[in-house]
Amino acid sequence: MRILVVEDEERLAARLAEGLRDQGMAVDVSHDGDDALYKIDVNGFYDVVVLDRDLPGTHGDEVCRRLADRDDAPMVLMLTALSGTGDRVDGLTLGADDYLGKPFSFAELILRVKALGRRGRAHSAVLARGDLILDTLRRTVHRAGRPVTLTAKEFAVLKILLAADGAVLSQEQLLERAWDEHADPFTNTVRVTVNRLRRKLGPPELVETVIGAGYRIAP
Repeated sequence: MRILVVEDEERLAARLAEGLRDQGMAVDVSHDGDDALYKIDVNGFYDVVVLDRDLPGTHGDEVCRRLADRDDAPMVLMLTALSGTGDRVDGLTLGADDYLGKPFSFAELILRVKALGRRGRAHSAVLARGDLILDTLRRTVHRAGRPVTLTAKEFAVLKILLAADGAVLSQEQLLERAWDEHADPFTNTVRVTVNRLRRKLGPPELVETVIGAGYRIAP
């Protein structure tokens, strides 16, 4: 699951990111609303955005509104020091999917993030191209009716490429989306993962290399 943490308290943001990564999630971090919107535009899809309401730059309310208007809208967990009923209603009205008042327990945040991730996957569970079917809810892949067993990263790369619908994604984009923004940009991890994925999917080749640009799903 790919998460964006948007929190202006840098120490809290770092603790949240570390804890979410310990749960096996890919996590990016922003400390203001402007950077959050930039990361979403550049990096593409996130499963869940953990969004502090009181942000510098673009306010959390406006970030939430803009996210809700996107075709690929992520699930939003809004965080705020204001925990009254009226504030909760305001957050949900803006488009947040859940609301957590500060201070909160990290265990509760993890449970809510995982629940939102499941809800988001249920809305668009199946991605397909030709004879390939990827079920994001059941985490299964079939090609020509044959089950294909993938590792978590192979599954993530295939899901990202399918969701891109033929658009070319660079190695750096795949590295950031399937791993996280702290991954080593000089590693050959993406190339190795794509090669394994090709072998497992079998012919005809579904993942194409676009020389000098990256990878895409074959049309």
